[in-house]
Amino acid sequence: MLSLLAFTGASQFALTGAVAAGGDLAAATLGALLLGGRNTLYGLRMADLLRVRGQHRFLGRLLAAHGVIDETTAVTMAQPDPESARTGFVTTFASLYVAWNLTTLAGAYGTSFLGDPGVLGLDVVGPVAFLAILWPRLAESAELRWLAAGAAAIALCATPFLPAGVPVLLSAVAVLAVMLR
Repeated sequence: MLSLLAFTGASQFALTGAVAAGGDLAAATLGALLLGGRNTLYGLRMADLLRVRGQHRFLGRLLAAHGVIDETTAVTMAQPDPESARTGFVTTFASLYVAWNLTTLAGAYGTSFLGDPGVLGLDVVGPVAFLAILWPRLAESAELRWLAAGAAAIALCATPFLPAGVPVLLSAVAVLAVMLR
């Protein structure tokens, strides 16, 4: 249900990681909401490109907002014109939403056959995928590389001392503060 209703992987991982580590559900939920809040910034940038119209405008906007994640934003923003941007958004959202939820269902069913998933090293998949999405932007700007390295250092240093998900939020706040200066 979490994958269907909260279609943002980072927030899902933060919430489930914090709860699995014995954290408070309310605090974990708040952390996941704050982490997912970055998608609001993406949505503000993409609203002009997506221009949801029609008779069911409210529902269309709600659905589009649900689909604003790192991957759909990256694909949308990489397109040369608004029409291609809208097509890229819809295609990426639809394919990822279906694939994410089907694989989540398969994973939920299949975990009883796996044993201890921590042994497999699957916890590295999220950060590596996020880095792959950011790489084109990082490759073109030394300032962004330094900013990303600083954020990673903050998260890594805070990880032993703070509950799961909080180090990422802390590094995001530091990045936001630098970007707003």
